[in-house]
Amino acid sequence: MSPSLDEDLNPQFDERVTVEAAQKGDTEALGILYEYYFPRVFRFVSVRVFQQEDAEDIVNDIFMRIVSNINRFRWEGAPFGAWVFRIARNEVVNHIRRSSRQLEKEPLFDSIPDEKRDHVGDLEKEEALEYVRAASASLPAAQRDVIALRFGADLSVAETAKVLGKTENNIKVLQHKAIVRLREIVKL
Repeated sequence: MSPSLDEDLNPQFDERVTVEAAQKGDTEALGILYEYYFPRVFRFVSVRVFQQEDAEDIVNDIFMRIVSNINRFRWEGAPFGAWVFRIARNEVVNHIRRSSRQLEKEPLFDSIPDEKRDHVGDLEKEEALEYVRAASASLPAAQRDVIALRFGADLSVAETAKVLGKTENNIKVLQHKAIVRLREIVKL
């Protein structure tokens, strides 16, 4: 089971103390927050964005925004993790808007062949991911967000509710509807 937004696998990690230290300019505290949130933010972005390189760029932008705005965060109502994922969600939405205006497509893989790479396996994974992404693109935005946060970022129902500013019951309903719709689309 994954840790909640307020816990870490390291029992000495105290998110509040770490955030407050980061707000005072402690670069080590910023590093701790980065290491803690990076994997989950990256999974969240990867679920929503088609190209790996785009996901990496977006995650970089997210953490730059977190660092430059960390002093604006206040412990009022929502945990730090909800603030992080709101920034992540906004950056993904902005990227999707920008990329929907671009007509050019990027290649699936680099043009330089890698003899050790399992190209068939990579292609199969990419095709499966593309299929799921295309199916989820037909979902309403709220359902897409719930699926990306719940399964991409591995957030709990409660954490997802905090990020999206919805009730836990609303998240459960949105998740159920999204899964039912995805099953219909992919005919599982």
